[in-house]
Amino acid sequence: MSSVWELPLCFHTKAEGRGRRLLMKELKIGILQQHNVADTRTNMKRLAEGIADLTHRGAELVILQELHNSLYFCQTESVENFDLAEPIPGPSTDFYGNLARELGVIIVASLFEKRATGLYHNTAVVIEKDGSIAGKYRKMHIPDDPAYYEKFYFTPGDLGFHPVDTSVGRLGVLVCWDQWYPEAARLMALQGVEILVYPTAIGYESSDTDEEKQRQREAWTTVMRGHAVANGLPVIAVNRVGYEPDPSGLTGGIQFWGSSFAAGPQGELLYRASESKEESVVVSINLDHSEQVRRWWPFLRDRRIEEYGAITKRFID
Repeated sequence: MSSVWELPLCFHTKAEGRGRRLLMKELKIGILQQHNVADTRTNMKRLAEGIADLTHRGAELVILQELHNSLYFCQTESVENFDLAEPIPGPSTDFYGNLARELGVIIVASLFEKRATGLYHNTAVVIEKDGSIAGKYRKMHIPDDPAYYEKFYFTPGDLGFHPVDTSVGRLGVLVCWDQWYPEAARLMALQGVEILVYPTAIGYESSDTDEEKQRQREAWTTVMRGHAVANGLPVIAVNRVGYEPDPSGLTGGIQFWGSSFAAGPQGELLYRASESKEESVVVSINLDHSEQVRRWWPFLRDRRIEEYGAITKRFID
């Protein structure tokens, strides 16, 4: 019997920068930024081709944009659009589940869920490598703005802010309008997520000046980079791209600004996609870097949780 004691793998370290770091846990994430058309079958076919290509390039997790099967139908209020909704499980989870199983990849899908007659949600679904549903999240914050009439279609989520455990790690999946709320990101972080994920559909209003358009796009990126910093976590946001007309003709339609991105736990941009073109890219994320960052910047340690009770009020007056 050997008298040599071997350290468990988790104690093997390599010197780098400030102190010593753990062995790198790398995750390869596929970002698919797509321009959609009116025909859902065409969109889904192109998504399947894109997912397969990303997987063949090494992606272990592929993240799709918000409501990726169709055009962004919330530009108008029309009861006919409820025909786009489907149950979960249902046809789309079967489609993407078969694809995930065939390719051996995890897919974050974003679907228009028909929960019951007259009850609908904007729901993200995480599909495991074996094709099973690992978990789902119903969008909690629902906007109601010109060309973004989501309150007409979606009941606010009732599943809470809870992670989804997968074979590649614990995911904190949120959807689009949730990205403006630091509370949502923090609640996910406090449950041990390793990465924050935001399927998104957001773009420019045609009447805004070029300066205002850029302010909005930069605000969108900056707020999520802030979530990365505040929680010491990587963030991935995937947006659609291209122009979609307003069927009612009341507005000039939406120019979706793309700019899908990956940020590290210090908010550093690891990749940012084009503002105007489709993109398909694999980004490598070092999940262990969050351990280093949280040791250097122990924000969770220094939270004054006993003083935050009023945060649950609508306004303090």
